[in-house]
Amino acid sequence: MKSITINGSKRESVGKSSSKALRNAGQIPCVLYGGDGPIHFSAPELAFSKLVYTGNAYTVVIALSDNESYSAVLQDIQFHPVSDKILHVDFYQLFNDKKIAMDIPVRLVGNAIGVKLGGNLQRNKRKLRIKALPTNLPDYIEIDISELNIGNRVYLSELLNENYEFLHPDNTVVCQVRRARAALVVETEDEEGEEGEEGEGGEETSEDGGSSEKKDSSSESPAES
Repeated sequence: MKSITINGSKRESVGKSSSKALRNAGQIPCVLYGGDGPIHFSAPELAFSKLVYTGNAYTVVIALSDNESYSAVLQDIQFHPVSDKILHVDFYQLFNDKKIAMDIPVRLVGNAIGVKLGGNLQRNKRKLRIKALPTNLPDYIEIDISELNIGNRVYLSELLNENYEFLHPDNTVVCQVRRARAALVVETEDEEGEEGEEGEGGEETSEDGGSSEKKDSSSESPAES
């Protein structure tokens, strides 16, 4: 998996007032968990642009000013409810012999047959959560949808990989091709039209039967007299 480096500095003090001062100075308060104890540090807000505002998945190298560096993954991020600015970031330290859970983006390749026939491609899962050793974390999970026809689905059980395990049920639908609504409406209208024609034909038959009965009665009247 690709990695990006975030250069930061250890925080001397921890608290609301200290965090507010850091944000005013363009720094983001951060915490690294997973080691012997939490490590509090700060990093420039611009350093998180490639990590946060992207659909890709990355591991992180946290390089601190005291020549210490740690491998980690983004665990949680807090945004301001109004301005959407980053308020706080949590990281989780990586170890080569310890599995980590992470959300990995799904990449679809190919042109589905069902879409060419007028169906709609539905992406039920844009990311999948997996658990693996850091060295086995993929950049993305690729799915070839070329043979996907209308009504076909891709289940998680079809994507099993020995390098990682999925943290979803095997029957999870990742993507599918569904029939377009317009096609359903046209089919429904056609069916209603056919039923209407059959009904009209039935009415004509009954009218003919009624008129023939009248003719018979009129022809019998002179004979009775």
